[in-house]
Amino acid sequence: MSYQPSHSNHDGNDDHRNRRLYNPYQDLKVPAQTLYKLPTSPEYLFQEESIAQRRSWSENLTYYTGIGYLGGAVLGAGKGLVEGVKASEAGDTMKLRVNRILNASGHSGRQIGNRAGVIGLLYAGLESGMVHIRDTDDIINSVVAGLGTGALYKAAAGPRSAAVAGAIGGITVGLAVTGKQTLKSWLTIFRMFLPSSSCECLCVFH
Repeated sequence: MSYQPSHSNHDGNDDHRNRRLYNPYQDLKVPAQTLYKLPTSPEYLFQEESIAQRRSWSENLTYYTGIGYLGGAVLGAGKGLVEGVKASEAGDTMKLRVNRILNASGHSGRQIGNRAGVIGLLYAGLESGMVHIRDTDDIINSVVAGLGTGALYKAAAGPRSAAVAGAIGGITVGLAVTGKQTLKSWLTIFRMFLPSSSCECLCVFH
């Protein structure tokens, strides 16, 4: 029985005619600008995450404690700097003056930073507890958390000091939350009168 290669060549030509080239980029024929238009709002994996627009208790705890300690340390360092400069004498050398300023800044920074960190810790715990109990996130939780934070922080000084500190904490937090909401509303109104490119820049900055 003889071998006939002509049939195999004929079949190969038919297979070649029935095939087409595959282009992996054929579905990506879109303008280049579209590929880089990233969303400005946060994206969530689950629908429940998009409904609950608030931090978790651990994020809240870390955020307020860290912000309190960092802000207090910066303020304390500034206070220590002023005290160190005022305490310098005419006969002191430059090395002695710098050493006095560094010691005063470090001491005041640690002291005020620790106090502010404790205040942030108390506030974060009370606010998260209020959100869990009331199952809602509004200004009432923040004001009550401010009242409780001031009262607990000054509880050892007596009932009167605790009441005054609680009132100061509640008023301060209420003003801060109201100012934040007012600023957000003004930014929303301001974006309506800006071009689209300027609005995208504001959204990214915010």
